[in-house]
Amino acid sequence: MAMSLSGGGGGRGRGRTRRRGRLSEINVTPFVDVMLVLLIVFMVTAPLLTVGVPVELPRTDAKQLPSETEPLTVTIQASGAIYVQETRVEKDALLDQLRAIAREGYERRIFIRAAATADYGRVAEVMAIMSAAGYRNLGLVTDTADAPRQSSNSGEAAAPTGRP
Repeated sequence: MAMSLSGGGGGRGRGRTRRRGRLSEINVTPFVDVMLVLLIVFMVTAPLLTVGVPVELPRTDAKQLPSETEPLTVTIQASGAIYVQETRVEKDALLDQLRAIAREGYERRIFIRAAATADYGRVAEVMAIMSAAGYRNLGLVTDTADAPRQSSNSGEAAAPTGRP
């Protein structure tokens, strides 16, 4: 049994340098840049997609309530027209429309957006219909007092920020 002590046997010797393979790392900087741009785009556009029926809301000093799900919105315009989300409904069809949309049943939060110049009796009538049907989680939406007042003289009304 012979044993070789020489360094030329194909193994790794001390004097021999190791060959380096390709460096395979992923550069995440462009990925992070794209994600930040998308985040900014969604943060800017998300508030614009919430409510589409223009209405001039009354002003209060109340703070905005936290919301965990998309609220169900009933809008009453100054003319007395009633909208559920963005669909116009008649007073008689209001409950049928609410039952079709409110998946959580009577516990679903419903925000009522009424124009500041809307008839108080009409607003009370709509609230009474919903309350008598069993909807108990109703909330009135107002604008904050420091928000800029939108002009009602222009032909094109901008969508309000509508804070609950």
